[in-house]
Amino acid sequence: QVSKILAKIVTTGKKKLKSVYDPTCGSGSLLLRVTKEVEVGMIYGQELNTTTYNLARMNMILHDVHYSKFDIRQDDTLENPQHLDLRFEAVVANPPFSANWKADQLKLGDERFSQYGKLAPKSKADFAFIQHMIYQLADNGTMAVVAPHGVLFRGNSEGHIRRYLIEDRNYLDAVIGLPSNIFYGTSIPTCILVFKKCRKPDDNIIFIDASREFKKAKNQNILRDEDIDKIIDTYRN
Repeated sequence: QVSKILAKIVTTGKKKLKSVYDPTCGSGSLLLRVTKEVEVGMIYGQELNTTTYNLARMNMILHDVHYSKFDIRQDDTLENPQHLDLRFEAVVANPPFSANWKADQLKLGDERFSQYGKLAPKSKADFAFIQHMIYQLADNGTMAVVAPHGVLFRGNSEGHIRRYLIEDRNYLDAVIGLPSNIFYGTSIPTCILVFKKCRKPDDNIIFIDASREFKKAKNQNILRDEDIDKIIDTYRN
């Protein structure tokens, strides 16, 4: 259900996309969800886990995506990005929450991170993934990423990166608060961050609190179609 929200956000106002990219693509379901919304020229993804990477490629073929229409690579996106010279019209991801990464000082020479002056903490790669995605986003593109709530308020280097993205670059377009307990394996509350590079200086940042819009099930909270429609209508209008 969350992937449906991401897909609808990045296709807002578009009938066609030149390209869509997911730097932590798993088995590719989020990429395929975008193709259900609009016609997509080319699909790009990267996945660290070998088994999941192979699943993603099989998944594309099973869903009638011709092999010439997707380029999915296997490697660590933060350490060895495979599509660094490309820029994408739509970027979507549900990266691993608060993962560890090698935040060594050499990374400050990496074009993806250098302009910020600070790196995401070693034990919380959330902003490293966000910075990577922003680097790959085309000037006319939209990016939507799922993140733990901590990205909204944690201080130190994360606060510094947030401030730069908002005050210096004006890239943050929307923050959507989701209900807790909607992902398998974690009950923490999450949010969707939407970024665009083509915002005007006086554009507002939209905050949508959708944390109470769900149906309670036995072990999990569920987003219904009407909850999704409400979020998307609010964002678009």
